[in-house]
Amino acid sequence: QVQLVESGGGLVQAGGSLILSCAASGRTFSNYAMGWFRQAPGKEREFVASIDWGRALKYYAESVKGRFTISRDNAKNTVYLQMNSLNPEDTAVYYCTATKGLRVGVPDYWGQGTQVTVSS
Repeated sequence: QVQLVESGGGLVQAGGSLILSCAASGRTFSNYAMGWFRQAPGKEREFVASIDWGRALKYYAESVKGRFTISRDNAKNTVYLQMNSLNPEDTAVYYCTATKGLRVGVPDYWGQGTQVTVSS
């Protein structure tokens, strides 16, 4: 299976920024749509952002649009999530995902998650 390892989480003040990274191994990275999901305590897991492998089209949840940017570096088999203007509502465990094919859809593979905590 594809192995996904997230990094970059931590504690940040409201209004601050973080960059999450997801390193993929075990399969061909360029043939996967990559995504980020998150789950806050007591809440359902929700979609955050994705990037398709074909045209590298990007999609964002309305709650993060304009603040978060997803990107991928195929040479490094790595996907990133640049998070700006962080709000305490962004506090969650963030999961990297990979889906074989054009769009993320229902992910085939999940990372173990990285904690992001935004203090007020």
